Amino acid sequence: MDKNTRKVRNEDINPCIEESSGSQKCLDAYNYDKSMCSAYFQRYKNCRKYWHNIMVQRRRDGVSPCMPTAAERQEMLAAIGGKPY
Repeated sequence: MDKNTRKVRNEDINPCIEESSGSQKCLDAYNYDKSMCSAYFQRYKNCRKYWHNIMVQRRRDGVSPCMPTAAERQEMLAAIGGKPY
């Protein structure tokens, strides 16, 4: 596995692995007909947007690392009652 693939599949770096996998599985199931997977794409886009905003806010606040770890993200999501996207 090359470096970029490992980076994309690393839970501490990529908070949207589940949504990404869902999009890929949908594409595989529908023979890459993108029109059938728009809900999955939107969910992934919302996920990326949400965590990007968290990362920007943490950077502004001087919190390091900018992206929360997988464990921190689970705690954050539990505190708000699940995924907001």
